[in-house]
Amino acid sequence: MTISAERPVDVVAGAPSLPVRKVSWTQRPGWISQHLGTAVVMGFLGYVFGHWLGNALSRGYTYIQNSGQNSIADTLALAFMVLGWLLGIGALNYPLLKIVGREPAEEETPINHWSKYFRFSLDHKVVGLQYVVGVLLFMFTGGLLAMAVRAELLNPTFHLFSADTYIKIVSEHGTIMMMMATSIIVGPLGNYFVPLMIGARRMAFPRIEAFSFWIFTAGYMVIFAALPYGGFPTGWTGYAPLQTQAGPGMIGYLLGFAVIGTGMIAAGFNIGVTIINYRAPGLTWNRIPVFVWSILATASLLTLATPVLFVGGFLGLLDKTVQTAFYVNEHGGSAYLWQNLFWFFGHPEVYIMALPGFGIAGELLPVFTRKPLFAYKVSAAGMMGVALLSFFVWQHHLFQSGINPDMRPLFMLTTELISIPTGFIYLVGLGTMYKAKIRFTIPMMFVMALFFNFLIGGVTGVFLSDVPVNVTVHGGFFVLAHFHYTIMGGLLFAFMAGLYYWLPKMTGRMMNEKIGKIHFWTMFVFFNLTFFPMFFIGLLGQPRRVFTYASNLQGLNDFASISAFLLGVSFIIFAFNLAWSMWINPVKAPANPWDSLGLEWQTASPVPHDNFERIPVIMTDPYRYGEPDAPAFADLGVTAGASHQA
Repeated sequence: MTISAERPVDVVAGAPSLPVRKVSWTQRPGWISQHLGTAVVMGFLGYVFGHWLGNALSRGYTYIQNSGQNSIADTLALAFMVLGWLLGIGALNYPLLKIVGREPAEEETPINHWSKYFRFSLDHKVVGLQYVVGVLLFMFTGGLLAMAVRAELLNPTFHLFSADTYIKIVSEHGTIMMMMATSIIVGPLGNYFVPLMIGARRMAFPRIEAFSFWIFTAGYMVIFAALPYGGFPTGWTGYAPLQTQAGPGMIGYLLGFAVIGTGMIAAGFNIGVTIINYRAPGLTWNRIPVFVWSILATASLLTLATPVLFVGGFLGLLDKTVQTAFYVNEHGGSAYLWQNLFWFFGHPEVYIMALPGFGIAGELLPVFTRKPLFAYKVSAAGMMGVALLSFFVWQHHLFQSGINPDMRPLFMLTTELISIPTGFIYLVGLGTMYKAKIRFTIPMMFVMALFFNFLIGGVTGVFLSDVPVNVTVHGGFFVLAHFHYTIMGGLLFAFMAGLYYWLPKMTGRMMNEKIGKIHFWTMFVFFNLTFFPMFFIGLLGQPRRVFTYASNLQGLNDFASISAFLLGVSFIIFAFNLAWSMWINPVKAPANPWDSLGLEWQTASPVPHDNFERIPVIMTDPYRYGEPDAPAFADLGVTAGASHQA
């Protein structure tokens, strides 16, 4: 049997640890090694070269000279910046060495030094922690832009920004946050814990996993580069004809979507293959942890929906650079083409964000209620049902913009139908908490807040699925409040629950409980005080993306803005807790601080490079809490769960 270079050689119980083979030159110490610094230098050189090449290629084209901007040079500059970044970090070493006929190293030598977090690493645990930092950076910059938006809305007549600058800030905020949110759980927690939870030594394709992170960071830089390029005035949806009329900042938006989309496709494919093929012996489909089910459903959406976004962004770049007319009505194209391509990805994206959050909730509820997960199979089926139905609802985003009226009832029905499997998942959580003796730890408090917030977001979503209501409130703050309750109120609270729950395993340090509870209550209270008034603001007629409004709405807007600033303070408290618990006053975490039965808590701590001394054999169901005679979830064949070292 031929074994792929990417596949572990010890996929059966009792097999030996992975051998360490020849060392790649990129892993050797010294000035020639590749790391974040070389990526920055190569990215800068790539930008300069791309701009020079674009100017050289576009000489003689009068439409470029007359337009006052060189879209070809701008596009190639950002594209070669991404290429240089990937070359500098070492993401392309393997295929390039294969092309020139050299045999690359199949394994990397484990690096027990902090510098490994600034390199192209094949260890899924390192990649997971790199993602943690990456998504927190995304969230920080997007949050600063949100504070600028709310500061502008303090007064309807006194303006901090011009109307043009305001819409560009709103657009950048929305785009950064939505792209961050697609990876906020799958990237950090999915990459780190899926192999541990299924008993695998690593991901199926470690290089693709590492590539997905570094191209994710490159996409972030491209999107952020839209600001110095002048920004884009389209909102995060990028609708044509505004898209085709916008300045060079629009290139950062379109190329950024294409770049991040590439990473999302790679991540989804890799995670899906890992879950399907790399499960430990005995881990049958009806024993897979519910968090892994949620990641599998998300991976299917990433793999199937994101290519449509990639194609849409690429076509937009062609319109901007070489004068095609895919989205230009007067030249035979159609602005509706972009809307359909965007939302065919965009609505599955909502569940790319929501499903991992429900997976975290389903994983944590049995731990802190000490009860088996209520209706486990219903929960798994609900997640896969949501993933399937999410491809049949995208046209409800076009109810106002021009959908064929005969199609409205169909998509109204499919939108309402998707609430059924979503409701099943919600009821599984309530059933697990019913009559339970709940341990109110910080992770559990965030999970309960998720259920509270998502109830509001879900109920208002049912209203929005009906055409009359949708047409009435379209483009207003009611819709804005709805999706913030759904995405931020569900996804971000789930992410915080997952961080507080799994950081002890990832870092060997416990988060400070007192500071954590202060963080929770400030975040929960001021989140609701920020966004709940926006339902009323929207019903009273205030439109989105406009920096002025009726004077009688100033009181509600001021209340929402002040609450938003205090919501921002809650994230400062979280950052302080992170610094306090990890570096200033660290407390060593017990081997299994939550008394979890999960496989990730049964391996040694800190987690060894190959995860397990030998592949575990799964013996029973994953959630047999409250059963005194229940067998161990897995047979690891070794003493596991040793304490973290300081």
